[in-house]
Formats: sequence, C-alpha cells, structure tokens
Amino acid sequence: MAARSSPDKISSYAALPSIDDLLRTETAASLVDAVGRPRLTEYARRVVNELRRELKNGGSAVSRQEMLASAEQKLTTIWQRVRSTGLRRVINATGVVIHTNLGRAPLSDAAKRALADAAGYCNVEYDLAIGERGRRGERVETLVCELTSAQDAIVVNNCAAAAYLVLTAFAVGREVVISRGELVEIGGEFRVPDVLSRSGVTLREVGTTNRTKLADYERAMGERTAMILKVHPSNYRIVGFTAAPSLVELADLAHGKNILLYEDAGSGAMTDLSAIGLGDEPVISNSISDGADLVTFSGDKLLGGPQSGIIAGKAELIETLRKDPLYRALRVSKLIYAALEATLEAYFGEKVLDQIPVQQMLAADPAYLKKRVQRFIARLANSQITVEIVSGRSAVGGGAAPMTQPEGPLVALAHSDMSANQLEEKLRSAPVPVITRIIDSRVMIDLRTVAEDEESDLVAAVNDAVQG
Repeated sequence: MAARSSPDKISSYAALPSIDDLLRTETAASLVDAVGRPRLTEYARRVVNELRRELKNGGSAVSRQEMLASAEQKLTTIWQRVRSTGLRRVINATGVVIHTNLGRAPLSDAAKRALADAAGYCNVEYDLAIGERGRRGERVETLVCELTSAQDAIVVNNCAAAAYLVLTAFAVGREVVISRGELVEIGGEFRVPDVLSRSGVTLREVGTTNRTKLADYERAMGERTAMILKVHPSNYRIVGFTAAPSLVELADLAHGKNILLYEDAGSGAMTDLSAIGLGDEPVISNSISDGADLVTFSGDKLLGGPQSGIIAGKAELIETLRKDPLYRALRVSKLIYAALEATLEAYFGEKVLDQIPVQQMLAADPAYLKKRVQRFIARLANSQITVEIVSGRSAVGGGAAPMTQPEGPLVALAHSDMSANQLEEKLRSAPVPVITRIIDSRVMIDLRTVAEDEESDLVAAVNDAVQG
C-alpha cells in the first residue's frame, strides 16, 4: 500500500506560490526592466522548483505568506548571482597595483575619455587629411617609435599573442635558443616553452637555471638556429650565485651569426622607474639601443594602458609581421587603440606620474597615504568594529617586480560579531564590491590602490557591512 503524505506536507505544498504569483510580487516588478520578462519567468520557475525540492527533502511547513517571502528572496539571490558573473566596477583595496584578476592597470582619465570618444564612429581606418582609407593604429605606432627609438611597431591583443606572432613569422621549423633560467610560467598557466612548441619552433635550452654564459649560447647555435630569445623573468627572481650575458653581448653574438635577437621584455616600462623601486625592469628604449631586433611588451602593466601586446623593432621585421595573415587575427579594436594612444601621449608631458594611475600609486608617499587613512577612519562610525592603522606592504602585481613591495599604512578592521571572512564577504557583496585582504584574522584595506574619488563608496560599503 502506498505511503500517504502527512497533513503538514500537503498543506506546505499547497502553500507553494505559483509562477504567476511570484511574478506579480513587488520584487519581480522591481526586476523586470533589468532582467526582461522571459528571463524573469525562467528564474521564477527555478525558484518554485527549488522550494518544492526543499519540501520534499524535509523542509518544515510554513504559511503561504512565508513561502512567498522566501520565493522573493530566492528570486533576488538568483539575479544577484547572475549579475556578479558579469563585469562590474570594483574598488581594489588590496594594495596590489597591477591586479590581474581585477583588470590589471586602471586607465587614466585621458584614456577613459578617449574610449568614450571612440565608442561611436571614429577614424580608425580613415585618413582625415586626404579623405581616403588610412592605416589602422598608425598614430599609436608612431608614438611607440618616438618613445622607444624603434624603427617601427605594431599592436596585437596581448603579449602572448605578440610572442606567438614573432615566433611563427621568423622561426617556424627552426631552433630558438633560450636560457633555462628564462623558461618561466606566468599568470594563467602561460608557459614560455608551451608557446615555443605551439608556434612550431624547436626549443634549444642552454645553461642552467641560475647561470648561463655567452659561450653556452654560442655552442648551441647551428644551421637551424633562427634566433636568440631573451625573456625577462618578470614574476620571480633567482638570487645568489647567478650569471647571464647582457643584451649587448647577445646582440653582438646574434648579429655576428646573422640571426635575430628577440627580447620579451614583459612589463613595458617606458621610462626608468628606479626612483619608485623598479630599477630591475627593462626600459624598452634601452632594449632597442642595446641591439634587440624585436622587443615585445604588455600595454596593461607598467605602461598603464589597456590590454595589448606591443611589438617594436626594425622596420623590415615589423613590416613582415604586418603582412602576416595571423596579424589580422590578432589585431586590436578601435577602443584599444584609442586608450593606448591617450596613455602613450601622457609620456611626452612633464607630469607622467600624475597622469598614469599605476605609476602614481607605486610612487605614493607614505606620509600622504597616512593622511588619507586618518581621514578615512574618521568617516567610519560604528561601535561594533575595531579600527587600527598598521604598517604593511603593497605589491606591484601583474607579474612585475616581485621584490618591490612599497611600504605604507593599512586600515585593519575587526568586527565584534563577525569573523574576518564574513566581513570580507559582506564588503565583496556591496553595491560597489570592495576587494580586500585578510591578514592575522583582520580585514585589511590599502588605500594605495583606491582612487580618492572612490573613498565615499568605500566608506559606505564598510559602514553598511559592519552594521550587519
């Protein structure tokens, strides 16, 4: 004989709202414009099915009103989850300046304006002077050449694409000589050996992890050698008993053997950044003057622009790349050119540190940061939190300068009723999400990576979070 449902279960199922009931609520009405009715109907169906499963799995009996309130809450949660997977502005309070997960370099005000201007019709491939078709990216390429003294330049969608294009154009079926100490892996499991093999070249490793001599390169060269590849290690350093030939020495060797010298310089420092602790980062103009035939670097790291990979070097080599069919597949959009052009223009001014956010953050004076911290704390009004100024370190991030960790004050938050993880989650769930760090069971806010015009949103997020 079949088992019968209890009266409580029957009444609970009867309390389930219909999809139409849920769609007639104030919550649904507030979402319909943003979500759209067909999608909102699908979400409502999910909610009702979830409530039915909960009852089947032992959920307690509740009234129709309580069930509908629960359904509304679930409907809101679904939409919040969907929205959280899309791109949204966040406040980076981690102190990691070039934060890969948060979009790397924040753009300058000039670059943002350029993006807006280029969002409609623009002269991306139209020469206004003569009224005919023009060359895509010509202004950006000219600016790169002026800044680096390269003969020519092109732009592709990231530095990995730049490396791939160079290798496929000049070394397919041949050997590329590289030091074992430069076979690195960077963000997103991007490995230099994988790019080399994928591009159809044969990898010829020389030296050891910590010491590679000029003679090691020379012994490895033969009839099949196409180029020497020099890779800046970027996100790690080998210290102690180390040795590596200079770029000048490698250039003399490569050109004496009539092969190419290609440097993947990584982070894209356009000027000497020794004053802000980044003296180990190769300056692109120095790489060109030291004899590299081709240099690739990122646009969205120390350069401070949008995601892009820039290739600079000898005119005949760049022209070969420009004519390669793969270049068209890897080229960037009008928006990238617009933002990159505005970023590069800043380097010709007298106050580049004031215009490029990445460099402004890295150069921030600890005394200035402490004043900001004190003003920020004064705006936090809640007895449930303990606030303390502690000394800490920021990070360059983005695979650049791992040994450089600028010192400065941090805001340490502890809540009387919430754990650090709970407080961090609440800040991350704010209308303008705030991304922080947890150190020693306290939430840390580093204002180095928070723009001054973001502080009001940050204060609001913290005050709302700590109120439970």
